[in-house]
Amino acid sequence: MNKIPESGFLRLRQIIGNKQKGEQGFFPVSASTWWKGVKEGRYPQPCRSLGQRITAWRAEDIRALIESASAGGNN
Repeated sequence: MNKIPESGFLRLRQIIGNKQKGEQGFFPVSASTWWKGVKEGRYPQPCRSLGQRITAWRAEDIRALIESASAGGNN
């Protein structure tokens, strides 16, 4: 698994992985589970300022989510 960058942005497949291609993500849940979590506020909101058709999340937000989950927080 790759390391989360100090800053920058991550696309969804980098975060959750891609089981069909055998790629492991940083937070391995299904895409539908991820989007449900975003809607419910359990997962960070995407940053949509990158472009009209580009959805990405701040690396800092994903790192905080992983740290929270590993510390026993809700995921």
